[in-house]
Amino acid sequence: MDAYSSSFILKSLLAGGVAGMCAKTTVAPLDRIKILLQAHNKHYKHHGVFSGLRNIVAQENFLALYKGNGAQMVRIFPYASTQFTSFEVYKKLLNNVWGDRRYLSKLTSAVAGSLAGVTAVFLTYPLDTIRARLAFQVSGEHRYTGIVNAAVTIFQTEGGARALYRGFTATVCGMIPYAGLSFYCFEQMKYFCMKYLPEYTCSTCEKNTGGLVLSIPAKLLSGGLAGAVAQSFSYPFDVTRRRMQLAWMTEETRKFGDMGMAATLRLIYRENGVTRGLYRGMSINYMRAIPMVAVSFSTYEITKQVLGLDTGLRIKTG
Repeated sequence: MDAYSSSFILKSLLAGGVAGMCAKTTVAPLDRIKILLQAHNKHYKHHGVFSGLRNIVAQENFLALYKGNGAQMVRIFPYASTQFTSFEVYKKLLNNVWGDRRYLSKLTSAVAGSLAGVTAVFLTYPLDTIRARLAFQVSGEHRYTGIVNAAVTIFQTEGGARALYRGFTATVCGMIPYAGLSFYCFEQMKYFCMKYLPEYTCSTCEKNTGGLVLSIPAKLLSGGLAGAVAQSFSYPFDVTRRRMQLAWMTEETRKFGDMGMAATLRLIYRENGVTRGLYRGMSINYMRAIPMVAVSFSTYEITKQVLGLDTGLRIKTG
């Protein structure tokens, strides 16, 4: 099926959206505690991951673990749909432009992934800001009543559309290595498994022109490794983005509201250093990023297979 056909685009959008929603719902509680720890919420800044999760349930309720997940679902379906579909389109385009150039072709997945990540972020970033604001709130101290109220309030009181895109530059700087490495590592792991370990990691599939599909455990392992590698390089930009997005939530963090990305990075480092600043919450990020990327890529591959879309590899059995 041609990567530019309407049928391929629609099926890829659906597969990507389903993958994103499944992945984000899986790690929603870890996402919320990560936001609370990253931005030094006064109620949680002395907690660790597990004590923080227990405290959310004790002080609020079990459903509070999923606070902000509604906004996340509104954001993640178009985000993941755009990211996965544009990755397929960019990959096809780059392959056509680069042809058989050996060294350039090895970079196709990384470049296509980075471009896809930036495309998706640009289109959905305001929803990410809103989701972070909602997740940062604790019971009894609500500033926003929902997605629409948060969007209108931020727009009216913090400087219009610019406020909804606060932290966007940091996000793009982090997204380029994150998305690029995620897609590159997953594609390379998939290729390695299909070429060298097909008897252990694959099964035959006549619908796929490559003749093989990864088993679910292999998909999860490949996705998990891709997530771990990608997060290791991009995490400081994620912390910077959160500080800028949440700057206006409290008086003590408002100083981040009028700073650019570089100034925010410097201030985080100066005040808290590397471990407690730029990489604060990294342990929980591994806990959430590894299963999230694993579920995301696995669900995408499975949904593609169900919809009759090709895996994109041409490795034959036998």
